[in-house]
Amino acid sequence: MAGQIIVIGASLGGTSVLQYLLSELPENFSKPIAIVQHRAKESTDILVRILASRSKLTIKEAEDKECLCCSTVYVAPADYHLLVDRGFLALSIDPPVCFARPSIDVLFESAAAAYGINVTGIVLTGGNTDGMRGAQRIKECGGTVIIQEPTECVADRLPLSAISTAAFDSILSSRDIASYLINSGAVP
Repeated sequence: MAGQIIVIGASLGGTSVLQYLLSELPENFSKPIAIVQHRAKESTDILVRILASRSKLTIKEAEDKECLCCSTVYVAPADYHLLVDRGFLALSIDPPVCFARPSIDVLFESAAAAYGINVTGIVLTGGNTDGMRGAQRIKECGGTVIIQEPTECVADRLPLSAISTAAFDSILSSRDIASYLINSGAVP
């Protein structure tokens, strides 16, 4: 897949927002989605099962050197950074960033480098600043950054830190983020 990609970063409170967003997308959604959700390094695949329970898309833990496919959601495995390269994924055990592995910044920065103007980064609820640098990098490379409305977040530190950089295109409610995704990934 060499066209476009959506990357999503979430921390505290992210699972329910991710579940909602993915449940709204049609099964023929035209773009791959890569997700970093902060979680404990001992976590099992429960996150994938929760997200898949209401989604029409294929949702799976990302694998090293895996090719990107449309209508597929790739979730960073616990305790691994998820990186995007042109058309495929990579995993890393490099040190944590902002105390997190997987790191939103690592995902966003790698996607920006690989896809430039063809990446959309979505910053959701979270209690630290991981994702702020990555959002800036996406904007520097000409991509689009959407931030969840902080007043509806379980934890607003992540979206507020991203907003503080002024490196974003829109601040939207989760309902409007779902609409944006549906419209951006509609298959003609």
